[in-house]
Amino acid sequence: MAIQPASPTPSIFRKKSTPTLSTAASYLSAVSEADARARAHGGTPNSTPALSLSSSVTSSSEDTVLHEKEESNDDGLVYPKVPPTSEQVFTTVHTEFGHCANDTYRYTSQYNPTRPVKGVPEQDPPYYILLTTYISYLLVICFGHLRDFFGKRLKVADYRHLLAHDGFAALNSDFDSFYTRRLKLRIDDCFSHPVTGVPGRTIVLLDRYSPNYNKTMVPSGGKTRGLNVSSYNYLGFAQSKGGCTDADVESIKRYGLSACGSRRECATLDLHLQAEALVARFLGMEDALISSMGFATNSTVIPALVSKGCLVISDELNHASIRFGVRLSGANVRMFKHNDMKSLEALLREVISQGQPKTHRPWKKILVIVEGLYSMEGTLVKLPEIMELKKKYKFYLFIDEAHSIGALGPHGRGVCDYYNVNPRTVDILMGTFTKSFGAAGGYIAGNRDLINRLRLSGHSGAYAEAMAPPILSQVMASMASIMGITLPRAEKSSPSRGLLVRHSDSTLTITPEEPPAYPGNALASWLPPWMPTPESMCDGSDSRMRLRRLAFNTRYLNRGLRKLGFITYGHDDSPVVPLLLFNPGKMAVFSRMMRTRATPIFVVVVAYPATPLVTSRVRFCLSASHTKEDIDTILQASDEIGDILDLKQGLGERWPLQEIIARAVELVNMEEVP
Repeated sequence: MAIQPASPTPSIFRKKSTPTLSTAASYLSAVSEADARARAHGGTPNSTPALSLSSSVTSSSEDTVLHEKEESNDDGLVYPKVPPTSEQVFTTVHTEFGHCANDTYRYTSQYNPTRPVKGVPEQDPPYYILLTTYISYLLVICFGHLRDFFGKRLKVADYRHLLAHDGFAALNSDFDSFYTRRLKLRIDDCFSHPVTGVPGRTIVLLDRYSPNYNKTMVPSGGKTRGLNVSSYNYLGFAQSKGGCTDADVESIKRYGLSACGSRRECATLDLHLQAEALVARFLGMEDALISSMGFATNSTVIPALVSKGCLVISDELNHASIRFGVRLSGANVRMFKHNDMKSLEALLREVISQGQPKTHRPWKKILVIVEGLYSMEGTLVKLPEIMELKKKYKFYLFIDEAHSIGALGPHGRGVCDYYNVNPRTVDILMGTFTKSFGAAGGYIAGNRDLINRLRLSGHSGAYAEAMAPPILSQVMASMASIMGITLPRAEKSSPSRGLLVRHSDSTLTITPEEPPAYPGNALASWLPPWMPTPESMCDGSDSRMRLRRLAFNTRYLNRGLRKLGFITYGHDDSPVVPLLLFNPGKMAVFSRMMRTRATPIFVVVVAYPATPLVTSRVRFCLSASHTKEDIDTILQASDEIGDILDLKQGLGERWPLQEIIARAVELVNMEEVP
């Protein structure tokens, strides 16, 4: 079970850099040759190393000569920078947002109303997998208790924190801390890795090792850049250059870096009011309230919505912030089986007919709380069926869209957009800015009377920190980029729009266009006059590309893993793809084998108590910044490691890896995968 931690010696898997070309003439000649080869091939090759950093236009196994142009980053690493072909000019850094000009690698995330809303059945592994998993836990528990028994008597100094001494009780109970000390500690090198730089398509890990079996971690001084499938950077807005970054820099120049305390302790900035108005427009709601922390958005707002005498009906897999907020409210709570509408309807019939406990009086209000996308399972809420139940049983509906907003729907508006449901038929929409928008904080959106009430009675407004100006700028710029920006009529043909927006502080006096209907564009008057608005942000082309690339990547990886024979949970359109590992020992091995490949891949392994004890998993968090070649690399690594660790226990038809890579577009566009 225990695996010796990595030593500080240099890894033999570290990728070697390619020597530079000697002259500019040879460099330009190489670019010309690669351009000609790309056009001659007429498409993108099946696979290429994800960290070759070549674009999907120029990528080719024989184009390694183009890896000569290297530049040093602030992180001290040296990595190649490959120029695009003459037909494509990319404004992004390839290590942060992958260059991909192939329009066939696009897909629109949208529910087909002609087909029933179906959940994804969860497969069970063979019995021998479950048996060995239980035996593994049993061995760890038995040997762990034996070590505690003898350690308290033979190594008192090492167990001082578990023993009473000097009249004080033990600081920790050996039973309460048993899981942390005897299981998590063994695989602790897979968790809490320090990183540096931009968490985009790639990320830089600070190397470390442990001299005492993971009790402490010592930095080795090295750094490793690898493919990043561990960040919630769904739309790829984690970038060091671009429209959002320019807006943040300008905001820092004007407002500074930090917030000034709670919203009631200081004057509310104009940015706060503009951000709340823009969020409401983006969601198609009357008004919105923003908070500086996503967890606090739920835990402080729910007590302001319900209280004693009210009933909260919660999905059994709802996030901890929802559970915490319900406990603080004092309301009664009942849970229904995850995403099971029959279970929900049966519970609604029961609670409405029986009323409150003891008195059987009617409930003051019934609030149903669900999530748009469940991040541990990758499942989407069955919103059309819930809306039918809402019409029938007259309850209030609260949707937590922390992971779905920006990541789902043809316009990036979340599950309402994905299912083509009018957002105003939902009573409360909650979400965070930490995933798709590359910022921090959260929001609550609803009708104006409700939001005004929450401003007074919700604790987030009275006691929480105000959002810092750069974060507000990031939220507004990324959200406006998704929406697209409608410029005033007189400015549409003006070539100096960029200069006007960057340097003019005066309010525009030109009559703007009529406010567009949901889910339309944002008006320029909704944004600060100093905020830069590049052409790609105004016309929405950049974000349409991001949304379609994310949808392609999610379906390709999800379906590709299933075709390889893995057991995965979740919906095909979910940007979080959980792959089941089951055995606790396989979590550590899978993470380490991914991290030490020639092309390092950084993943997130999740275990108890975040998941049930026997359903440990790895979660691939996909982004629009990943290219098709990146997904090929992940599939190839998973295929090899899956054979070694005996992870391919799924049912259904299987395809070989090369067939999956060659038929990727066909696989993504299938209505159903056999």
